[in-house]
Amino acid sequence: MNQSYLNRKLTQILGILIGMGMALWILRGLGILTFIPGGVIWLLLFGGLALGIFSYFQRIWWRF
Repeated sequence: MNQSYLNRKLTQILGILIGMGMALWILRGLGILTFIPGGVIWLLLFGGLALGIFSYFQRIWWRF
């Protein structure tokens, strides 16, 4: 697996997680998806943040 392929996949997953988290947060705030706990939304957002940080450091520290 080369570096550009891995970074592209990590960036795509990052966008999906952040996008889903924001969409759920907005829909929950509007009262449409009130049954989803706030912890699930925070897990999606923090997961996206962690993945973004991992992607950044993976790009910097790539040694192979």
